[in-house]
Order: sequence, then C-alpha cells, then structure tokens
Amino acid sequence: MMTILQYFVDAVALGCLFALAAIGVGIVFGVMRLANFAHGEFIMIGAYALLMFSSLPWEITWLLALCFVALVAVLTERVAFRWLRSADSSTLLVSSFAVSILLQNAVVIAFRSRPRAVPLPAFVGESLDILGLRLPVVSLLAIVLAVVCVAALVVFFKRTSLGLQMRAAAEDFRMAQLLGTRANRVVAAAFAISGILACAVSILITARSGTVSPTMGLTPVLFAFVAVTIGGLGNLVGSAVGGFLVGFITIAMQAVLPPGLSSYMDAFTFLAVIAILIFRPQGLLPSIAVEERV
Repeated sequence: MMTILQYFVDAVALGCLFALAAIGVGIVFGVMRLANFAHGEFIMIGAYALLMFSSLPWEITWLLALCFVALVAVLTERVAFRWLRSADSSTLLVSSFAVSILLQNAVVIAFRSRPRAVPLPAFVGESLDILGLRLPVVSLLAIVLAVVCVAALVVFFKRTSLGLQMRAAAEDFRMAQLLGTRANRVVAAAFAISGILACAVSILITARSGTVSPTMGLTPVLFAFVAVTIGGLGNLVGSAVGGFLVGFITIAMQAVLPPGLSSYMDAFTFLAVIAILIFRPQGLLPSIAVEERV
C-alpha cells in the first residue's frame, strides 16, 4: 500500500509539471491556433535566467526569472509572430521552429553548449517522511506551483476584463475583434502567461536535475504537446487533464516495466498515448470552437 501511495505522489507531482507545460502551450494555441514549439526554449531560457540571477536570494531569483521569461515571450510574439498572424497554420508552425532554433543557438553562443550547474536553495533537495511515505520537497513544490498557477488563471479568466477578452478570442478571434477586443493586447497577454508558466516548469525541472543545458526544453515541450492533444486542442482544462494523464502513464510505466525495458519507458508511454487517441482522436475534452473549425 505504501508503495502504491508513493507512486501516486510521484505521478501527481509529474502530472503537475506536465500540466503547467501543457497549459502554457494551450493558451497560445487557443488564441492564435499556433502550435508554438518555441515554448521549449522558453522553458530553457527560464532555467538560464535562474542561473543568471543565482547570486540573489532565491525568492528574488525566481521572481526575476518569471518576469524575464514573460518579457522574452512577449518580444518573441512582437518580432516573429505578429506579422504572420493572418498566415496559415503551417507558416506559423515553421516560424515557431525557426524561433526555437534561433533562441537555442543564442543561448549556446552566450553560455556554451555544455550543461551548467545551478545553485539551488538547500530545502529543494530535502524530503519529508510522513508515516513511512517519502515526500520530496521538489514534488510538494510542483503541487503548490500548479495549484497557485491554476487558481490564478481561473481568477484571471473569470474576473478580469482581459481574461474575458482572451476567452472570447479563443472562441472566435475575428468576432472578438469586431466587438472591440484589442488583438495585440490579447495575444501579448497570452504569450506573457505562457512565458510565466514556462518559467514555472523551468524551476521544477532545474530543482529536479540541478543543471541547465540548451536542449533541456525539448522533452517537456514534446510531452506538453502530447498532453494538449490528449486533453483536447483549445481546451485549457483538457490540457491540464492531459498533463496529469501523461504523468500518471509515465509513472505507471516506470512501476510495471521490468528493469531490462526501463530505458524504453518513453516509447511505451507514447504507445499508451496512441492507444488513447485511437479511441478518442478528438481528445478527452475538445474545444467547441476547434470542433466547429474541423
């Protein structure tokens, strides 16, 4: 029973990480219909921001990193995507790949390609033992960050004018513009929120590994897109559900696979995802707006 509970805690923590990444991807997709593969580089830049500001107290470091990634995300939208907003999805997709490669190479030039160790607060590496159950502080941090971010997003989307405009734009961007929504403001806000969520993922990944590298955003953004697809394109609740489901599948594969097959855990995880999509190709909770477009 304790082993099952341990796996459950690990699955929840990993699901929180994937859910944050998936929501960050889903917000931009919901507003612009852009599959932003540069989101992985936002995660990577957040980790390097933690390295840049590491000489400061950790609270200030994390806050500055959040602001820095949000700024990078907004500038990326302004420079790379604003001029292509009316282009078709394939053009936007190619543009996101170009931005991804550009940001990754810029970091390689600035910091070199080898991994770098990031100074972390001492409490990050600690664990709590509760009735024989081991609770790493990193896992608790993932849960807390996910709860805070999701609660803040719920308040933002339901209680603020800008949040309501973003919801309207996600349903029908052109109609929202005709009703007075400022497109540039809404899209910039979507990228800023996406950047903040990417930095939250950066904090969790860096806290787990203690290192940063220019390619560290590839795996989380891949799982994020898988989670968004499972949950339902254009639905943020579905993206979060998809993130948790991918986290649970990953930990389940880790638990049941024999040692000889453990190195193929990601492959078996994706096989499980394919099985889900065969029976539910539109995702678990597809957006009504996306379904109408299809």
